[in-house]
Amino acid sequence: MNSRRNFLINTGKLTLGTVLLSSFDTNIKLGSNPGIQLYTVRKEMLEDATGTLKKLAAIGIKQIESAGSTKGYYYGLKPAEMKGICADLGMKLRSGHIRLDDKWQQTMEDAVASGQEYLICSSMPSDGQTVDNYKNVADQFNKAGEACKKLNIKFGYHNHDYEFEKENGKVLYDVLVENTDPSLVCMELDLGWVVATGSNPLDYFTKYPGRFPLWHLKDMNLAKKESTEFGKGGLDIKKILKNGTLSGMKYFFIEQEEYTSTPMESMQQNMNYLKKLKG
Repeated sequence: MNSRRNFLINTGKLTLGTVLLSSFDTNIKLGSNPGIQLYTVRKEMLEDATGTLKKLAAIGIKQIESAGSTKGYYYGLKPAEMKGICADLGMKLRSGHIRLDDKWQQTMEDAVASGQEYLICSSMPSDGQTVDNYKNVADQFNKAGEACKKLNIKFGYHNHDYEFEKENGKVLYDVLVENTDPSLVCMELDLGWVVATGSNPLDYFTKYPGRFPLWHLKDMNLAKKESTEFGKGGLDIKKILKNGTLSGMKYFFIEQEEYTSTPMESMQQNMNYLKKLKG
């Protein structure tokens, strides 16, 4: 076990070196290259997937991350069909939230057909808020990452808040990060849920540099623990974006689950906020 941990630590150092020498800054200049997690507009996607994608392109969205729905991961479209629609609109279907289940092989093959670069497990595949369970899950993730790598896809995990609970003083999320191979498993950090737990995303960037190529950029009403429009919650978005290189961030996806008005109006507010940061 110690040799494995040493391997992960050394690999993490190599990853940091790669990050610092890379050109990630071209992607993360205070809100450039914005993406969206389509759960934000889940009802709209089910009602009119193509029309909703057109509206997202019109407000400046460049990167798309899909999610599960009653019509599947592609909202009733074929994987290649959704790829083509996004491309025609100047967007890229970059990532998808999925489940590790008995349809895993088909999920990977569909991701290849859709042109996705990332497959992200959206929640814990098994119950149990214990260190041992998180180590077991880490082993599952390493195996999933190996399978994805053979198809030139990157596998990762998206957190909520419960991963930051502790057992015997150990943060369970840390167990997951430390027991997954960085070359096989990346982390998509949901920044809103991190701050909702009282944790600081910057601490995680420093502790595990280069491990977070994807973000969910989500502002959070800390009193209600609900997502809100940018600038109305507890996330220092400008400071976070300025530290993207340390994180290893390549793409961020705006996600909002609760809204002041409508999902599209809230997205327009979020995009306006990012434009002001760029200015």
